[in-house]
Amino acid sequence: MSPVSPPLFIAEVSSNHHQDLDRCREFIDVAADIGCDAVKFQLFRLESLFAPEILTQSETHRARKAWELPSSFIPELAVRCKLRDVAFCCTPFDLEAVEILKPHVDFFKIASYELLWDKLLRACSRTGRPLILSTGMADLEEVRHAVEVLRRFGCGDFRLLHCSSAYPTPAEACNLAAMETLSTEFQCPVGWSDHSRDMGVLFRAVNRWNASIIEFHLDLDAKGAEYEAGHCWLPEQIKPVIAGIKSGFAADGDGCKQPNSFELPDRQWRADPEDGLRPLREMRARFAP
Repeated sequence: MSPVSPPLFIAEVSSNHHQDLDRCREFIDVAADIGCDAVKFQLFRLESLFAPEILTQSETHRARKAWELPSSFIPELAVRCKLRDVAFCCTPFDLEAVEILKPHVDFFKIASYELLWDKLLRACSRTGRPLILSTGMADLEEVRHAVEVLRRFGCGDFRLLHCSSAYPTPAEACNLAAMETLSTEFQCPVGWSDHSRDMGVLFRAVNRWNASIIEFHLDLDAKGAEYEAGHCWLPEQIKPVIAGIKSGFAADGDGCKQPNSFELPDRQWRADPEDGLRPLREMRARFAP
């Protein structure tokens, strides 16, 4: 059964914001302008994201301090999203972030890397907010356990995202058919979190595998911190994809086989059943001298 409405399009800002509030606002405005339904940010503190031994030994990981979103931005971003009529979503990476976000987000998103952390799943579930759980790298048993935690602690409104946590992901590694596996197993809406930057993958996810969500990484200008990795879309690239998918749903109609209003003027110009000449005799009579 195909979906009856277009998927929810979520623009993932990730770490492309430069810790600049004006740039964050621009992300929201651009996402709204290109047809997105929601904008997602990430709220983490490096010291609570990685173990101390990793930060001590890895300069690459320490450099991600510059990717942190200031928590003071959160109320401003929520207001901007409301102003632009898009939902505000954010991924918490620790328990404190859940409390900061709870008064402001329309829904939570839990990242694939945090799927195993029951305490975070419980904390988000108990807020009563809708929740999206990404399942990259997980096997079915790990997803099953996470879903059980969500349900046990009161999250009645959740969706799953299938993804490949490779940045970028080649089309042949997307395994879109796993969306049907998740939908059948957990009887909940399932979407696709895209790291492919491949329009064919997005169309296939929606039109063949019934994705109820398309989440994608967005950058404004190819200057974001994550753009060079190759998984971020630019606005001019993703806008026609969103428009194309939505217009496809507009073409479904009601299924009744009858002439539509645009065809009616031409009905009289069909070949007459008696002599095979156009138009029908009734129309020809109007042209008689």
